[in-house]
Amino acid sequence: MKIIIRIFLYVLLFLPAFSCVPKDRYVTITGYAQGGTYTVKLNLNGHDGHVSAEPEEIRDSIDSILSRIDKSLSGYNRNSLLSRFNAGEPVSPDSLFTEIYSHAWTVYDETAGVVDVASAPLFDIWGFGFKTGEMPTEEAVMEVKAGCGLRRMKRNMPEMVSDGVLNPASMLSEDGPLPQLNYNAIAQGYSCDVVARYLYSIGVKDMMVDIGEIFCDGCNPSGRQWTLGIDRPVDGNNDPGAQMQGIFRAPAGPHGIVTSGNYRKFYVRDGRKYSHSIDPRTGYPVDHQLLSATIVAADAMTADAYATYCMVIGLDASKEFLMSRPDLEGCLIYDEDGVFRTWCSDGFVLEEI
Repeated sequence: MKIIIRIFLYVLLFLPAFSCVPKDRYVTITGYAQGGTYTVKLNLNGHDGHVSAEPEEIRDSIDSILSRIDKSLSGYNRNSLLSRFNAGEPVSPDSLFTEIYSHAWTVYDETAGVVDVASAPLFDIWGFGFKTGEMPTEEAVMEVKAGCGLRRMKRNMPEMVSDGVLNPASMLSEDGPLPQLNYNAIAQGYSCDVVARYLYSIGVKDMMVDIGEIFCDGCNPSGRQWTLGIDRPVDGNNDPGAQMQGIFRAPAGPHGIVTSGNYRKFYVRDGRKYSHSIDPRTGYPVDHQLLSATIVAADAMTADAYATYCMVIGLDASKEFLMSRPDLEGCLIYDEDGVFRTWCSDGFVLEEI
């Protein structure tokens, strides 16, 4: 479950670390979305001195965007385009539906199939998807896995749309059942990016978008970088901010910041922990010492995808991966003989508390 704590420390006693518009006017907009709450903080003094919408209009627009995303991409909304597509019903895909599918293929290629959105039934049978399930047999896992995978689907969705209608069966690239899609690994990050895209369009330059994942740019109200608290990955720690591993100050410029961890969605059977991080290559939940991964990327969807990726491949492979990617920063929290340890890439400075 991807968690980034919404703690924003506005240090008013210090001079701004970089320039912001004088007489800034910050507002906070909150609402409900994707099974929880969202918070957007923004400066009404935009790129040209002002933002071209009032707070009430901005709030209504954000609500409308998130409602569109729910109706298009939510696997929990039984009337969404995604749910109807998974049920084999013809749908009229909107731009959100085709765009995230294209993004999903990019992530699939870059992670060599580790982040595979066409693996929804695997999460279902383990009890971490859109349906209930728990402790499947090996035969059930192998049977379900055989029907999953983007490799079994066509890459270019718009080409399969005829007269505005997409027949799910037309997306198959080989014989067998249609793979069902689950965008949980990237949808919240993608939602942040879509909201940020709207905010940029009305002239916002200083923003923090929190929809369970984070996108931020510019200054916070104190004129400094946005500051985020990162949870200590204690099993069952369901109260964000109650136990924190440290504080992270976001770099200047636009960034997505996402944490994925195995300490909130799991169950224990016969002394073994089964987490929601499932490796689609094996069909099984992962079992390693990495407890959480926080990734900083140019956008929230990318950070979301690679936080999931790290949680699947484990500690050593994640270190190697992050050191090979100068465009990413990361913080890995892991268990070493019952003690929490932290590894950070060179550009990720965690202020421990």
